[in-house]
Amino acid sequence: MNFALLLFSLLVVTGAVYAMDLVYFGKRRAAGAREPWWIEYPKSFFPVILIVFLLRSFLVEPFKIPSGSMIPTLLVGDFILVNKYTYGIRLPVINKKIINIHEPERGDVMVFRYPDDPSVDYIKRVVGLPGDRVAYEGKRLSINGKEVPLKEDGDYLLQDKIQYLKRYAETLGTVRHSILLDSSEPAALPYVKQFPQRENCIYNNIGVTCTVPSGHYFMMGDNRDNSSDSRVWGFVPEANIVGKAFFIWFNFSELRRFGRFN
Repeated sequence: MNFALLLFSLLVVTGAVYAMDLVYFGKRRAAGAREPWWIEYPKSFFPVILIVFLLRSFLVEPFKIPSGSMIPTLLVGDFILVNKYTYGIRLPVINKKIINIHEPERGDVMVFRYPDDPSVDYIKRVVGLPGDRVAYEGKRLSINGKEVPLKEDGDYLLQDKIQYLKRYAETLGTVRHSILLDSSEPAALPYVKQFPQRENCIYNNIGVTCTVPSGHYFMMGDNRDNSSDSRVWGFVPEANIVGKAFFIWFNFSELRRFGRFN
């Protein structure tokens, strides 16, 4: 469901009823007469829908983490907030940028529309910027020929699988965050989709090397061996960007997961 489109449709309908009552129906109603329900309800809901629409379109949007691809940074069931203006002001519904503010940076956790199905929102970490040469071979990440700093950081228990994975501290740009690696998984990707500008990528038995096209981004999950990301389905166009994730505000299973994350 396209919630933004649904919200916009409700805003238009309730706003139209509000306007028609203001300029036509209200003037023809007897003094003290009660408004009919089909006018009363839309007029009551209009200001609420307007506030929600403006907040969600231009300031912050709530998002629920649906999968474990961003563990340990984000857990399944985390409710997060997404900053809608960090990367520029966009027109609601059509998502067209009208005012540029900042560009995504390496290390940002970004929500975007899945290139294969724009009706679905994905969340991953920005690894490659336009023009970058990103290599992920032998489970080591390199950008423009330089290995990204990586340091062992103990083990991490996956609660749902009762399995320990190796945790590492990785530094992308100025962002230090944790990633997980599963030693039982091979370095080669099990499958790769046909995606636009796939010719920019070279796959082999130890991983992949890609040159990020202009106006696109290379995204990866922090749970590296359990993430379907740009290695599999390609680059994220700038037009698909939704916003920057910045705050965990709730998790029904982990009530202490309140606060910022990298």
